[in-house]
Amino acid sequence: MQEEHPDRVGDCPIERTMAVIGAKWTVLVLRDLMGGPKRFGQLLHSLHGVSPTTLTQRLRDLQREGVCARRAYAEIPPRVEYRLTPKGEALAAIIEAMRLWGERFGD
Repeated sequence: MQEEHPDRVGDCPIERTMAVIGAKWTVLVLRDLMGGPKRFGQLLHSLHGVSPTTLTQRLRDLQREGVCARRAYAEIPPRVEYRLTPKGEALAAIIEAMRLWGERFGD
């Protein structure tokens, strides 16, 4: 019997999805990006309690997974925006289902 490597995601589709969106703050970052491109400061302001370091890491993780893209504008001062890719936009149904569940059962 082959032993599962602890850093490798298994064959379960839910496990693969959670590997992308399961870290703390990630779903809330996605929620905010569903409304369109956002600057780092906008995300930081919207996500009460997240540290700049954690937000930076979550955005990097989402970029690495191909879920969001970073666009830097050649301006002074520099401006950077984050937006969902088509792969990220495909998560909209999951985020919406979570919203609906929270409305119904989140007393």
